[in-house]
Amino acid sequence: MGKHTFFSGQPILSQIINLIPKSIVDRVAQQYQADRYYKKFKTWDHLVTMLFGCFSHCNSIREMITGLQASQNRLYHLKLVHTPRRSTFADANTKRDAAVFADIYSKLTRHLLPRFPDSRSCAPNLYIVDSTTISLFSDIMNNAGRPGSNGRRKGGAKAHSVVREDHLCIEFMRISPAASHDSPFLRDLSVPAGSYICFDRGYNNYTLFHKWTTSTTHPIYFVTRLRDNAYILNQTDLQVSPDQHKAGVVSDQKVVLGNPNNSKTQLLSARIVRFKDTKTAKIFEFLTNIDHLTGSQIADIYRRRWQIELVFKRIKQAYPLRYFYGESINAIRIQIWAVMICDLLIQTITRGQKKKWSYSNLRAMVRIHLLSYVSLWEFLKSPEKALLQATPIHQNQRNLFTDRGS
Repeated sequence: MGKHTFFSGQPILSQIINLIPKSIVDRVAQQYQADRYYKKFKTWDHLVTMLFGCFSHCNSIREMITGLQASQNRLYHLKLVHTPRRSTFADANTKRDAAVFADIYSKLTRHLLPRFPDSRSCAPNLYIVDSTTISLFSDIMNNAGRPGSNGRRKGGAKAHSVVREDHLCIEFMRISPAASHDSPFLRDLSVPAGSYICFDRGYNNYTLFHKWTTSTTHPIYFVTRLRDNAYILNQTDLQVSPDQHKAGVVSDQKVVLGNPNNSKTQLLSARIVRFKDTKTAKIFEFLTNIDHLTGSQIADIYRRRWQIELVFKRIKQAYPLRYFYGESINAIRIQIWAVMICDLLIQTITRGQKKKWSYSNLRAMVRIHLLSYVSLWEFLKSPEKALLQATPIHQNQRNLFTDRGS
């Protein structure tokens, strides 16, 4: 039988992991001294094990380790020399700092995101900020909301995230207890000068908004919702054209915001656009420092904020974030970062294909054929053809139901 182009000398999992430069993992491990007390289970081994568990959707350490042990002869291509024991893996999940995996993800985004094709946006460099809560069955992290019927609260982790609108991949994330407030997250956010940021009113911070607006070297444009209890000290009505009225703009004002009873409150000069949704007839009040865009364009920027909810939904449905491989805070953080790396790798593969694949279909195909020796790129071009032409491996194995004497 002649050779064909669909056979690969490496399983699909290995071809995906090859997108991660091992030099990045080695540098991060050296920086954090993450391998100092480990003889065999190095940072790379830990990362590969976590990716196997997330891609194969394992819900426990036993499922993950036994799955690796059952594929012992295929692990060489993953640069995984030793299959970890459950106790070794659990110990590493508890003691190896989750910041190692966070830094790996950060460096990997800078390595892979430039490969993504650019798409048109109403505002260049639009960043979307929001948070999502991951419920935990244990109470190890404080959860927001009311107690359950039994009077107890479940734990919860909150992932504060930043997504750039043109590629919809999380560029920056911080994990905190679910009860923590959203506003402090913006203080640590760094985006290029001239960027646009969109977020909900839970992130409102007048001091930071004033700094963004008045900066001559690093101006940042923001769009958010006006809080119901906001103090409007002064307002000037701006003219709204008939076209803008038709688009849904009710009013456009220049205002000064701030609490006059609190001397520590930063006064903020901003713009308020009141917009009426033509479908629901609901009135929205948008707070912004953008003067060079129309009111309808401001509303459209905020409308795009909902795309980050699709990112959260995509990640939660595709990866194991209901059951965790440990009950410590560090183990939970490691698993969340491993899921983020998986999502980034699948997004990279999706964007690199000429044939359009939905994220869910590609993710399911990868999970089913994770350890198949088929060329991933040829497989994505024509899955049925790739599998039909793959060289079968014949083994001399007795029939399970054959009589002992036959």
